[in-house]
Amino acid sequence: MDYQVLLYYNYTPIEDPEEFAKEHLAFCKELGLKGRILVAKEGINGTVSGTVDATNAYMDHMHADRRFQDTYFKVDKAQGHAFKKMHVRPREELVALHLDDDVDPNELTGKYLEPSEFKEALQDEDTIVIDARNDYEYDLGHFRGAVRPDIRTFRELPQWIQDNKEKFMDKKVVTYCTGGIRCEKFSGWLLREGVKDVGQLHGGIATYGKDPNTRGELWDGKMYVFDERISVEINDVDKHVVGKDWFDGTPCERYVNCANPACNRQILASEENQAKHLGGCCYECAASEDNLYVKRHQISAEERDARLAQIKEEAAV
Repeated sequence: MDYQVLLYYNYTPIEDPEEFAKEHLAFCKELGLKGRILVAKEGINGTVSGTVDATNAYMDHMHADRRFQDTYFKVDKAQGHAFKKMHVRPREELVALHLDDDVDPNELTGKYLEPSEFKEALQDEDTIVIDARNDYEYDLGHFRGAVRPDIRTFRELPQWIQDNKEKFMDKKVVTYCTGGIRCEKFSGWLLREGVKDVGQLHGGIATYGKDPNTRGELWDGKMYVFDERISVEINDVDKHVVGKDWFDGTPCERYVNCANPACNRQILASEENQAKHLGGCCYECAASEDNLYVKRHQISAEERDARLAQIKEEAAV
C-alpha cells in the first residue's frame, strides 16, 4: 500500500480563511494530494489522500506551522487515492451546528476519554452513550448500546437533545463521532445546557479502532467515511453486520445514493435490489425523468416501464 489517507482537525485561530484556503489549495496540489479541507476562523478540518511521501510531507509542513504544531493525524494505509479532486474551502464554521451562541472547544468541551476508558463507559449501565453522527452513519455501524438520534444532519442534533432532554440531564453522558471534531463542540454544548457529567471519545471512532487495547471491540458494523471508500472496518475482535438493506431488511453494508438527484438519499442496498428498483429509494424516485441509474445503464424506455410496473405491483402487495 503506497498511499495514505489522513484525517485531522484543529481548533486554532486562522485570521484570513479565504486567503489561507487559496494558498493551502496550491500547496496541496503541488504535493499531488486529493481530498477535502474546510477552513474557518476557528480552525481547520480535513481529510486528504496521497502517496506516503506526499502525505508525510504534508504532516511535516503542518507541524512546522505554530498554529497546527499539535495537530493529531489519523492515518490509514490505502491502495490509491480516496478522493477524485482536491478542495480547500473557507467556511463560517468547521462543523455545521448552527448555534446562535457558538461553543469554543478551547474554552468548553467534555472530558476526553481514551479508548480504554471509553470501552469501560460502554459497559457501564449508568452511562448513556450518544452517537453524535447522522442517522445513515449510525445505520451502517455504531457502538453497541449507543443511542441513535433521529437526525439526518448534525445541525439537527441540539433540537433533538432538547426534545429528549429528560432522558439525559441527570445521567452521565459520553458521546462519539468519526474523528472527534463534532464531539468537541457537541459535548461543550451539552455542558452548557446543564448536563453535568459529559465525556467524549478522544480521537473518535477512527482512533478507537486502531488502539491496541480495544481493537474496535464493542463496535458493530462498519464506520462511514466521507470519501470514495464509503466505509472502513473497525472491529478486529468480534465483527457483526448491523446494516440492513433498505428494501428487504437483509444484512447489507453497501451504501448507494438514490438515483433521483432531487432526493439523493443514501440507502443500504444490494446490487440486485438497486437494479430491481432502478436505483431509486421509492417508486417516485425510480420513476423520475432525471433518474441517473437509468441514464448510466442506458436502460430502454420499455425495460424502464416494465420495472416500474413491477415496483408498483410489489408495493401494492
